[in-house]
Amino acid sequence: MAKLTKNQKKAHAKIEAGKAYTLQAAAALVKEITTTKFDASVDIDVSLGVDPRKANQMVRGIATLPHGTGKTVRVLALVTPDKEEEARAAGADFVGLDEYVAKIEGGWTDVDIIITTPACMAKVGKLGRVLGPRNLMPNPKSGTVTNEVGKAVTEVKAGKIDFKVDKTGIIHASIGKVSFPADKIYENALEIIQVISKLKPSAAKGTYFKSIHVSSTMSPGIAIETKSVAGI
Repeated sequence: MAKLTKNQKKAHAKIEAGKAYTLQAAAALVKEITTTKFDASVDIDVSLGVDPRKANQMVRGIATLPHGTGKTVRVLALVTPDKEEEARAAGADFVGLDEYVAKIEGGWTDVDIIITTPACMAKVGKLGRVLGPRNLMPNPKSGTVTNEVGKAVTEVKAGKIDFKVDKTGIIHASIGKVSFPADKIYENALEIIQVISKLKPSAAKGTYFKSIHVSSTMSPGIAIETKSVAGI
């Protein structure tokens, strides 16, 4: 096991062993235990009592974080000419169709979100081999295949995130930056937890929220007392 650095030891010392914190307390504590010189991301890991191998227990959804993620989201709008101005006006970083389809086929994926329209899916669908493994494939369920291109671009720029339970039953998402005030970290975390709560599959039995942890880049995780979270 790798040795802990002096800063890592200090961070671990601030977390009480075996203690589960309220979400509010964790939002403040994650700022205290972060020692990176850059503005670290704040992440949440939610372990669910579901079997994601079964279609009726898959948990996937969209949350609009009230304070955004703090990240600059690079958006590519794969649209026909009649939708290009709408996409640009909403803030899309890259706009076009055939030229970007060709670039992606060549391996270019220097974006965070791709938004397209149903009419373009015949061309975009062929890019699954490149986009699928990078979780960039547009999907109607995540709102990235839509005729309301401008609205979709505006929402993802403002902090709309798409999340999905992984094969181990865990949802992982970024919910802000350490530079955020603690109350904004708390409100972003609360929003995604409450959205996940509403998505509980009827086929899931037993405890739904098995555990929740908040951490920042390279920091230890802070366990959350699930019963202290409002609305779940």
